[in-house]
Amino acid sequence: MKNHQITIFDLARELNVSKSTVSRVLTGHPNVHPDTRKRVLDLAEKLDYQRNMIAIQLATQQSRTIGIIIPEILSSYFPYVIAAIQEEARNEGYNVIISQSNESYETEVTNAKVMLDNRVDGVIVSITKETLNFDHLKIFQKKGIPIVFFNRVCNEMVVPKVIVDDYEGAFAAVEHLILSGRKRIAHLSGPPSLAISVKRLNGYLAALKKHHIPADPELIISYDFSKEKIAIYVNHLINLKNPPDAIFAINDPTAIDTIQIIKKNGLSVPEDIAVVGFSDDYISALIEPPLTTVAQPVREIGITAAQLLFDQIKKDSSQWKTPVKVLKTKLIIRKSS
Repeated sequence: MKNHQITIFDLARELNVSKSTVSRVLTGHPNVHPDTRKRVLDLAEKLDYQRNMIAIQLATQQSRTIGIIIPEILSSYFPYVIAAIQEEARNEGYNVIISQSNESYETEVTNAKVMLDNRVDGVIVSITKETLNFDHLKIFQKKGIPIVFFNRVCNEMVVPKVIVDDYEGAFAAVEHLILSGRKRIAHLSGPPSLAISVKRLNGYLAALKKHHIPADPELIISYDFSKEKIAIYVNHLINLKNPPDAIFAINDPTAIDTIQIIKKNGLSVPEDIAVVGFSDDYISALIEPPLTTVAQPVREIGITAAQLLFDQIKKDSSQWKTPVKVLKTKLIIRKSS
């Protein structure tokens, strides 16, 4: 028996039970006597039985697998969200396939195809900075495969989404700078194609307006998240005839690089220029000075996205709902401001 791949026929013959009984045990069916279940599982472990997932998929029309497509893993934000999703998936008895698009639309399209080829039962997505066409993601809808967006979402698709209140988070960050005495607050914004960029920019503008500070277009710079351009733009701001006394960055990686560039120019943070980020990246509390930032509930984001997905997987598509969950942020004040 040990000279070939162990099958359910081998287990059934060894235990003198039917093949269907072994199959029910291995697929988690409840209507099996506890003693029989234990005998089957013990023998399966002893003989190192490997489930034939292709056969199970064909029989159940389910892969017991979900997919996650993210734009990058350089910051701690996405790994933390993934960890929470994986925990929920494990609780539901599902495996997870993770793919990173590296901020490339073409790679994201390829990743979506990989998920389809692997017959995932659902997919959780955060889009790239380049994604303007969503046909590759709409295919999931057409095939009746649940899809949930988080963080960077597609507003064209009426599906569940998990986001934070980017507007309020940005407003709180900029108002903090204003109340700290800052009057010329620059904003390093993200690509205008992303909703998070637009909402954080609007929060920035609203805080200025509330405190009667005119918005200066010279202090608002949109960039594509490329690390090389941060130095160009920060140096540009520092060398203005009337430079900023504070910079609000679209995210923590941008803010952290901004602090390093300011210091390289012989200036002090926050004495000369205060800096505030967004997301509460792990390293933000470890740099010098520690970064003031807007914290996002990353674990809650992952759990909520997974729960929304599994809620759909368990229901007929006619019963699917499309909630947009908006979670709260929290301003974490540290020494950079």
